[in-house]
Amino acid sequence: MSRICTRCGKSAVRANSVSHSNIKKPRRQKPNLQLLKIEGGRARVCSSCRRTLAKKSTK
Repeated sequence: MSRICTRCGKSAVRANSVSHSNIKKPRRQKPNLQLLKIEGGRARVCSSCRRTLAKKSTK
């Protein structure tokens, strides 16, 4: 299962981990994916999409 939001397509990005002595090591920033039931199925959506869906469902 890939770490990609099924709604917006957000995926992991490359960033640097910077130490106190300013040494940079590459790392990955992964999106905050959560399982959510949408239209009878389960989808992995990021937290920002989850908040948007919750907001739209109340109106």
